[in-house]
Amino acid sequence: MTPILTVTLNPALDISTSAESVRPGPKLRCADPRIDPGGGGINVSRVIRRLGGRSTAFIAIGGATGERLAAALVREGLTPSAWPAPGETRESIAVTDRSTGEQYRFVLPGPHWNRKQADAALAAIVTAAPQGAFVVLSGSLPPGMAPDLPLRLARRLKKAGARLILDTSGDALRQAARGPQAVFVLRMDQDEAEDLAGRALPDRAASAAFARDLVRSGAAEIAIVGRGAEGSVMVTRDGAWFAPAAKVPVASKVGAGDSFMAAFTLALARGKPLPHALSAGMAAASAAVMTEATELCRPADARRLIASCPAEPV
Repeated sequence: MTPILTVTLNPALDISTSAESVRPGPKLRCADPRIDPGGGGINVSRVIRRLGGRSTAFIAIGGATGERLAAALVREGLTPSAWPAPGETRESIAVTDRSTGEQYRFVLPGPHWNRKQADAALAAIVTAAPQGAFVVLSGSLPPGMAPDLPLRLARRLKKAGARLILDTSGDALRQAARGPQAVFVLRMDQDEAEDLAGRALPDRAASAAFARDLVRSGAAEIAIVGRGAEGSVMVTRDGAWFAPAAKVPVASKVGAGDSFMAAFTLALARGKPLPHALSAGMAAASAAVMTEATELCRPADARRLIASCPAEPV
């Protein structure tokens, strides 16, 4: 199997709970919390392990919260590669209103980085990446970190013989989409794609056309646009495919994108064809929405649902 290194530069300790109702004013009495290690790359590593694969999780952590997060990873059987963050690791809180089923998510910013600290972390990631590895950078960048860091990382990894799979947002995504760059896979959701395109993408054909523009510009070798409950579009220089989401009951949308990235990357690492990887990603994403809060996908569900997510040419 091709080695996988996941990167989480702004991880969080995820706390999820519920209250009878969520409203301003009175104290809200909550249920016992569920506490999980969180952050895009961390969740990718967690799902890869659940699906029977292996990865190393490069995490930037600090303070007592960071120690709790690292310990939680070890308890899950993961191999963390810790890098000192310039401050206390953040927390995030998800509260479900039991009267409506709606979920409220509160995400703290995390510690502030300067250029020197970011450059040191970038060099450490390149050193940690095995030859030929897939390196998955997933999630937002921490405050203060320049949005060009993913691109600089992609270039250095390419020189070292590794490939960057990028799932980020905001200015970092905008810079990555400008091309030509060295990103191997660039993934985004529907809203992010429409923001980049500057227009609505009302159907899979429109998403495929936009993703094709990204590939032609050199922004990435593979561009993926997630269309939520509809499915995902994937484009390479050789073709375009669409895999539908499975029709499942939705308990929580938290972790669906990370579950997609995990199953997609693991399939590539196992040498599976790209259309199969797209189907595997959609099956894992569909399985993730069936679980509560931050539970992510269950392996049996992901394996069962892959038949419901066939990748077909667009």
